[in-house]
Amino acid sequence: MSDYIATIGIECHVQLSTKTKLFAGVANDAREAAPNTLVSHICFGLPGALPVLNEKVVEYASRMAFAFGTRPQTYSYFERKHYFYPDLPKGYQITQLQKPIIVGGEVEISVNGQKQTVRLNRVQIEEDAGKNTHPDKADYSLVDLNRAGTPLLEIVSEPDITSPEAAKAYAKELYLLARYAGISDADMYHGNMRFDLNVSVSNDPNVLGTRTETKNLNSFRSIEKAAEYEIKRQTELLKKGEKIVQETRGWDEAKQKTVSQRSKEEAHDYRYMPDPDLPPIVLDEAFITRVEKAMPTMPSQWRAHLLQLGLDEAQVSTLLDAELEHEGITYLMLIKDALSQAEYAKFIANFAVNTEIPLRRDAETEPAIQPSDRAALYSGVYALIQAGKLSSTNAKALFTAILQAASLPSDFEAYAKDKGLVQMSDEGALDKIVAEVLAENEAAAQDVKNGEMKAIGFLVGQVMKKSAGQANPGVATQLIKKQLGV
Repeated sequence: MSDYIATIGIECHVQLSTKTKLFAGVANDAREAAPNTLVSHICFGLPGALPVLNEKVVEYASRMAFAFGTRPQTYSYFERKHYFYPDLPKGYQITQLQKPIIVGGEVEISVNGQKQTVRLNRVQIEEDAGKNTHPDKADYSLVDLNRAGTPLLEIVSEPDITSPEAAKAYAKELYLLARYAGISDADMYHGNMRFDLNVSVSNDPNVLGTRTETKNLNSFRSIEKAAEYEIKRQTELLKKGEKIVQETRGWDEAKQKTVSQRSKEEAHDYRYMPDPDLPPIVLDEAFITRVEKAMPTMPSQWRAHLLQLGLDEAQVSTLLDAELEHEGITYLMLIKDALSQAEYAKFIANFAVNTEIPLRRDAETEPAIQPSDRAALYSGVYALIQAGKLSSTNAKALFTAILQAASLPSDFEAYAKDKGLVQMSDEGALDKIVAEVLAENEAAAQDVKNGEMKAIGFLVGQVMKKSAGQANPGVATQLIKKQLGV
């Protein structure tokens, strides 16, 4: 076991899903746009161009304050962060450092079943820069300013994370919080959510080591792997007596390693100053209360509901993820509406996790049944199970068949009978099959008579086989006991 302790802090940039940019009335979604088509005089930083704050950005930032278990600051303001790069035509980025809109808050995560709390240092509103591209074998670079001025939240954690697994769990929870709060699509493929990983190691638990920052990670796996690599790299250097260089590094996905990019700037290098063109953000209690009352149900609240049903963490995680995958399809509301009937709610959860979600993920085409009919589908199948007319296997078969059908059947039981899925519960019909099974398996029958009740399972299996899987196993068990007099 290593004597070195890892300390990890994460900065996350989330693009807010507002219709327009942070300070300009220009469309905000640049994913499919041709280069330099979503721009204005403000994006180009032309002389005399004055920014105007997008109010929706303030509302979304305030939502995230409540998502993090705190409240938005009633007073915050914007500053200019100066640096010179081709994708930043103004020569500065508008951000918040001294007075951000969110101070504090926390994110609760679970790692190997253990709860951990990651504290937040601050969350600030800022604008994104443009994008540089460097064509292969060309002696020039291209600049696309479509993203210039895109509204971001920069979420800065305290260095409370101590393992790659916890770093991944924290990033995943931020994703869920942003999605469930409705402030971002968090599309990591297009850079709408990206992470900067600050890692240091030390052999003194009271002293932090020299940190490196690995920039622009855009998957949960890359966060975990970059943390693993950087911890190992720094530990090996320190064991050799070498020093860690404070620097910015990048992640090479192909080689699964971090690579040095440049020395790390300090805050004073950016020459922060209050932005003279933007007034402070002052929030009154009426605005804050309105945002708080409109908050949707968040992941922690859903977890509380689902864990009460006896689901495990893996099932809960599957449901939370799946809720975001298919537009118009909600598993959680179906479960919530059934919470007064705990067994039915658990049935919905189990069938969603084990049947519908895998089917939707694996299917080449979407199931034909309309999302609005799913409540009737679940209740119809459940009613047949409760009536003892479906085995668990046949219930899954029926559910799958209806899900893939063009519409709901008018009569679920008739539909199941037509598919040969309804269980035989008629004692008269089953009595004959049981008698035949006992006659054909005298040794097992004698074992049951001698008190070896495990043999009943074998006999029930033979009844199921002889009835082509249609016998009700509960009724079959009772009839076996009755005929054997046990």
